[in-house]
Formats: sequence, C-alpha cells, structure tokens
Amino acid sequence: MRRSLAVLLLSTTLVATAGCSRNRDIPVELAPSRTTAIGVNSYLWRAAIDTLSFAPLVTADSNGGVIVTDWYANPNSPGERVKLTVSILDQDLRADALRVAASRQVNQNGQWVDAPVTAATVQKLEDIILTRARDIRRAAVGG
Repeated sequence: MRRSLAVLLLSTTLVATAGCSRNRDIPVELAPSRTTAIGVNSYLWRAAIDTLSFAPLVTADSNGGVIVTDWYANPNSPGERVKLTVSILDQDLRADALRVAASRQVNQNGQWVDAPVTAATVQKLEDIILTRARDIRRAAVGG
C-alpha cells in the first residue's frame, strides 16, 4: 500500500508539473545560418573557398575557420605575388564574422620584397566573400 501511494503521488506530481513547462515550443530546426557540421558559418566557409579558388591552398581548417593560401602570382603581372589568410570568426552570417589579411611582395632584382597592401583590396575581398555567402544562403533557403 505504501509503495502504490508513493507511485500515485509521484505520478500526480509529474503530471501537474508537466503543464508548467516554460519551453513547450522548443524549435526543432536551427536557423539557416546555423545549419553547419563545421565550427563556423558554412555559407561564409563555402564562399571563402570559392573566392580563393584561384590560389593554391596551404591550410583549410573548417573547425577553426582559417584558410591560408600559398603565394599566388597573377600571370599578367609575374613580378608581384600575394598570400591571403581568411578567418571566419563566428557561426552567424554577419560582416564582422569575417576577416581577411593579405601579404604582397614584389620582385626586385630577383628577390621578393614585402610591399604594402591597400586597405581597399582587403575590403574588396571581404565584400566579394560576403556577397557570395549571401548568394549561397539565398539559393539554399530557396528565395
């Protein structure tokens, strides 16, 4: 009798408290920007890989969100080369979740010498990656 009374009280308590649950409507789907099996935003990742496809990759760490290219020389200007590093800092598709760093060298008398990179060049690369990421997301979401 004592055991059945305890079971009855326990079941009554569980039924009563189940109605008090605060998060009944827990979303079962993640926001499209969060649908990723990697550590960073998948749209930014794919857009960065696509954008940097012209240069050979040294490192592409999807969990850490870092892409590093090897030196790339444009065939139209062989006396100049660039090396790029893209860091994806967040899982959300936002402008501040992306950082691009560039190094540039010019060939002087057979030696590669560091040269400045304009801020506009880095900004343009960031804009290209962000635009591509938004296009990929738009295509994936269907609108």
